[in-house]
Amino acid sequence: MVLELSNEMRYNGLGIIKGEYVADANKVERTLIIFKPDAVQRGIVGEILTRFERVGLKIIATKMIFPDRDHYYQHYEGIGQMVSRRGEKAFDVTLEMMVTGPVMAMVLEGVESVALVRKMVGGTEPKSALPGTIRGDFSHMSFEYADGKKKGIPNLIHASGDPSEAEQEIGHWFSDDEIYSYEIATEKFTR
Repeated sequence: MVLELSNEMRYNGLGIIKGEYVADANKVERTLIIFKPDAVQRGIVGEILTRFERVGLKIIATKMIFPDRDHYYQHYEGIGQMVSRRGEKAFDVTLEMMVTGPVMAMVLEGVESVALVRKMVGGTEPKSALPGTIRGDFSHMSFEYADGKKKGIPNLIHASGDPSEAEQEIGHWFSDDEIYSYEIATEKFTR
């Protein structure tokens, strides 16, 4: 739990804080994840999703969808500015890969969820992703190999880059009435 000290809290010199903890509600975030076509087609969505649930993240929206190029254009360029960051070539091969099958889009909620999910997912290039991360454990391709084959890199999952991007992406993929509010047991331990 991320905690903010209230005015009544004080340090007593022995490493013990007296007073009450006040949870910082501003640290509870929502983030978008997309299980890409390679994750869906390999049948590993459930295994990956379990990792997010085990750390206490809450699924507040989910759907299977087969978006068209326009939807992905808005996601990757309109919001993510991929062309300016990585170039037209990377953008084109990513869109080609994304339209090869349906995806599972989800909104996860939790304390500092954007950074937590990014850490769990691992680096964008599977070859460089650390063991223990989703990409490090379930994929292995390098950018060099993918470039040589002129294909998008199958790295299983998209995760929002920062809280502002997450908010825009969630609005692009989900309407307000598709997002649910409820309590889960782990909130007792994580909030």
